Amino acid sequence: MSGSAAGGGGTGQRNLVLAAMIFAVAMTFIDQTIVSIAAPDIQRELNLSTTGLQWAVNAYLLTLAAFFAYGGRLADTAGHRRVVVAGVVIFALSSLLCGLTPKGGAAQAWIVTFRAVQGVGGAIMFPAALGIVVQTFALRERGRALALFFGIAGGLTAIGPILGGYLTQWTWRAIFWVNVPVAVIALVLIALSKPVTDHRPAPMDYRGLALIAGGVGLSVFGFQQAQIWHWSNPGIALCIAGGLLLLAVFYAVELRTPSPLMQVRIFRNRAFGVQNLVLGTSMLVFVPLFFFASEYAQIGLGKSASEAGLYLLYFFVGFVIASQIGGRMLDRGGAKRPVVLGCVLAAVGFFLLAGEVTGLDFGTQQWYVILAGFGMGMMLTPATTDAVNRAGRLSYGEATGITQTVRNYAASLGLAVLGTISLAVFESHLRTSLISQGVPAAQASSQAHSLAQSHSAPSGSGTVPHYVRLDFAYSTRTVFYVMAGIMAAAAIVAKIGLRP
Repeated sequence: MSGSAAGGGGTGQRNLVLAAMIFAVAMTFIDQTIVSIAAPDIQRELNLSTTGLQWAVNAYLLTLAAFFAYGGRLADTAGHRRVVVAGVVIFALSSLLCGLTPKGGAAQAWIVTFRAVQGVGGAIMFPAALGIVVQTFALRERGRALALFFGIAGGLTAIGPILGGYLTQWTWRAIFWVNVPVAVIALVLIALSKPVTDHRPAPMDYRGLALIAGGVGLSVFGFQQAQIWHWSNPGIALCIAGGLLLLAVFYAVELRTPSPLMQVRIFRNRAFGVQNLVLGTSMLVFVPLFFFASEYAQIGLGKSASEAGLYLLYFFVGFVIASQIGGRMLDRGGAKRPVVLGCVLAAVGFFLLAGEVTGLDFGTQQWYVILAGFGMGMMLTPATTDAVNRAGRLSYGEATGITQTVRNYAASLGLAVLGTISLAVFESHLRTSLISQGVPAAQASSQAHSLAQSHSAPSGSGTVPHYVRLDFAYSTRTVFYVMAGIMAAAAIVAKIGLRP
């Protein structure tokens, strides 16, 4: 990065650049949570199966993970401003098309496809926007600029559930359309601020891109399809093993590639590797939580979409408060204490919450939701910051690209695995409930499978039978217990692997 690019322009122009980049990436942060709130309405109106609905959520996370490194590399070689504009346009157009999903047989393929395109737009937009912020501000101002960039953009993740709840009362399609005016504002601000950055033309590692995209896609596909094909189907093991093998080959190939898609040798840095392992483990829980908590609130508790948004707001109350505390603890004594403590508190919060969900009374769950959010907030910010700080000679953008790839892959994997578990437990309890009501066993199994695949509750409606609500609560309880175990494992990894 040359001195002409860094810190160029007056303070007002630099702040305008920062505002433009925040508006650009805002869409990607909002979409992590806003779609989960509308999930039951989307499923009901488009007649999606439960697995199809999970694909509509997961397709976005999958392509984010698969193309994030490509986006960072493309920005460095083709120019950050050009790439961020392309990313914003792709994201806005695919959002518009997601909102225009037709009803009928084509609905599932349509929405999954354009959710995946959304992910591609986000994957090339985010690293480019980050690179612009880094190069626009001089080193002495960069910390404040990045704190605003991540703080405001991350705070929009909390707004997603509330905004989604109110938009869904009009139509679920509005949760996608809201991205269009945000994109227009971002493009106008980019045109006004005219950010200038350095870039260096270099060959693109398309071999690496094919390997990582194939590895991420195959491994997650195997877990996602397990409940449909059943674990006895050899195709499940082949998909998972094939995906993991491709990721291993990707690592080996990148080590020997002169201009690699991803500088994977950074994982040999012990501290960086451990923090990414902790981050990846926690991401198995963090993003999937929004999906499962929203579905539980609307199906198990019979809440409206806007009320389900408030359910998740309790989580973010704890999350935002603890993020500040975790950041201060990081500055005073390093990452180990807040990361370990945060993982433990999150594990305890999810464990206690799991014990209450079958009571179908949110009044008994509120403090445990806040506690789980508090724990996640305390560990995520220090873990992310410390991972990037440990990158050594790698640039901030490259290190962030790697951590974001790990985070998004783990989130999509977590949604697939936890979705399979939830579906299996829900179907099992439904079968038992149907048999207890006198339905023959064979018929009960068929009905339970059909109900589990197509479950959806009218928002705020009491029309869902009590046994279905309770059976869904039991599946949610299992998911929360697994989440508690995952966060406990993250605490052990951090305790053993991180140094004070």
